[in-house]
Amino acid sequence: MKKKLLITFCAAILLTSCAHEYNQVYKTSNYAYKYEFAKECFANGKYGFAASLLQDLVTIEKGTDNAQECLYMLAMSEYGLKDYEAASEAFKKYFQTYPRGYYAEMASFYIGQSLYEGTPEPRLDQTPTIAAIAAFQDYLDIYPDGVMKGAAQQRLFDLQDKLIRKEYLSAKLYYNLGSYFGNCTSGGNNYEACIITAENALNDYPYSNLREDFAILVMKSKFELAQMSVESKKLQRFQDAEDECYGFINEYPDSKERATAEKFIAKCKEVTKD
Repeated sequence: MKKKLLITFCAAILLTSCAHEYNQVYKTSNYAYKYEFAKECFANGKYGFAASLLQDLVTIEKGTDNAQECLYMLAMSEYGLKDYEAASEAFKKYFQTYPRGYYAEMASFYIGQSLYEGTPEPRLDQTPTIAAIAAFQDYLDIYPDGVMKGAAQQRLFDLQDKLIRKEYLSAKLYYNLGSYFGNCTSGGNNYEACIITAENALNDYPYSNLREDFAILVMKSKFELAQMSVESKKLQRFQDAEDECYGFINEYPDSKERATAEKFIAKCKEVTKD
């Protein structure tokens, strides 16, 4: 217990001492000293202190040999603080200002990485995800053999998975809404919306690991759509649903939903046999 108190006391003294030194450095007009202190803070992971000093130094050191490093360290400090929006903007500024700079390749990668870290869960708007994909693609286009090539490619796969998941959740929501018409303001219905969303996803992401899940939604939606159809459309839609079920069984013969597909086929035949 005494040892823990001593460690806590020493840490508090060290933090107070560091904060006092930072305040002195922040106020000084000795920019060379401020620059070295900012580098020391950055190297020791004190990103808050480093970012505060570097925001001033970026302007002060503009045009000097230290300018590139100041801007890059500021961007990395913002990233270390998990202020990913500020970090991505700082990395963009570095890359635009120094496209052939010493840190240009890493700045290009971290534009995408910062956006990647800030992407929302699949249920939410995926505009940031699309921006992150574009940033990583830019990196791979500019640096096809770059040191971060593997990481950038993996991030692209991860981000695409998030977009696919978003489409799946949208299609599933339409299916779950079923015959509820309160949200169908343009004359369609939820089953049709589910089919369109799922089929578009299958076309856009042919190698998705959710391919079978999308196919299940299409099959079920076509059958439900047939059942609720007016008499003039019923035969055609049951034939379409039957074809969909056969196609599903052919593509996924071991699916957990095979029995459902076979049950649908039997019911479809009751309508289409005549």
